[in-house]
Amino acid sequence: MGGRVFYHIGRHTIMKIGVISDTHDRLPTLRRAIALFRRQGVGAIFHAGDFVAPFTAKLIAPSELDIPLHCCFGNNDGERAGLKTILPQVVDGPVKLTLDGRRIVMHHFIDWLKPADYADADLVITGHTHSVVNETVGKRLMLNPGECCGWVNDRCTVAVVDLATLKADIVEVHE
Repeated sequence: MGGRVFYHIGRHTIMKIGVISDTHDRLPTLRRAIALFRRQGVGAIFHAGDFVAPFTAKLIAPSELDIPLHCCFGNNDGERAGLKTILPQVVDGPVKLTLDGRRIVMHHFIDWLKPADYADADLVITGHTHSVVNETVGKRLMLNPGECCGWVNDRCTVAVVDLATLKADIVEVHE
């Protein structure tokens, strides 16, 4: 399955996903994040924006990455046409999909989401603030993996989410 690992327990399929945001052109930490996601056997990667330049997106382009990628633009993604050429799946608005029975909504900044956008979501993924958020509110997981770049908080972090338990592990990907 080339990087996609599904765990079968009884009749249920349990998948882990990798979550990343705010890479800001820092290629070494992005490479380490991708390697971590492969080791963890994630079935999909979610990038909540701020790749920044198209050369960064080339590392996770469909031609390079053997794991499905879901992504949205951030406020620092200035060369959107170039990014869209490399990542045709990148969207300007919220990403909404269901994986393994979990409703997932992602946008770069929580303030860009209307409450109706995530009213029935199990998992809400955001970025922008460069600060980790890993909180369960009711039955919903609110997740910001922090910054993969490490430019603001000096912590290069990503998240691995188990969709069965709806629990996220925040993982550092420093040098």
